Amino acid sequence: MSRTFVVTGTDTDVGKTVFAAGLTAALGATYWKPVQAGTEAGGDSGALAALGVEPARILPEAYRLATPCSPDLAAEIDGVAIDPDRLVPPRVAGPLIVEGAGGALVPVTRDLLYADLFARWQHPVILVARTALGTINHSLLSIEALCARGVPIHGIAFIGDAVEHSEATIARIGGVRRLGRLPRLPVLDAPALAAAFAAGFDLGDFA
Repeated sequence: MSRTFVVTGTDTDVGKTVFAAGLTAALGATYWKPVQAGTEAGGDSGALAALGVEPARILPEAYRLATPCSPDLAAEIDGVAIDPDRLVPPRVAGPLIVEGAGGALVPVTRDLLYADLFARWQHPVILVARTALGTINHSLLSIEALCARGVPIHGIAFIGDAVEHSEATIARIGGVRRLGRLPRLPVLDAPALAAAFAAGFDLGDFA
């Protein structure tokens, strides 16, 4: 059976898109971002293509908003009404990677958070977290928010230098599987990401 994984983060710019690119490329999966807010630099789809994901495996967003902020506000500024019924992961052949925006509690509309969407979908969520100072609090709060809504958590992936205490503490207290870690790469391109992902993660954990 093909798997669908939802990738979310503990915050903005934690490395969620880089992780999603690495996982999508490693699995030969299809990638979908329901809402892209901020298109001046091409959006996350362009970033994934540059990081080794075949363009044919990148699906168009349900909503593509110009303003770079939370989707609810971006939609209001752009004069767009987001219909949650359009935000349903598509059926594809093979694995599907769905990426949210920012953290799990970012609002999609005034009344709907990403975590609420994840609860509707019931696909396993991978939480991406920094290893930097403050990550224990941010990660455990995110885990609590997801668990409170009955969202299945597949595990947590870390980005940054190894910090054993923080990583182990989050996994133990949060009761989640520790999937692996991507270091910050001095040169971020498709070959470097593929090598780092292969070294940092076991693809059997995503079977």
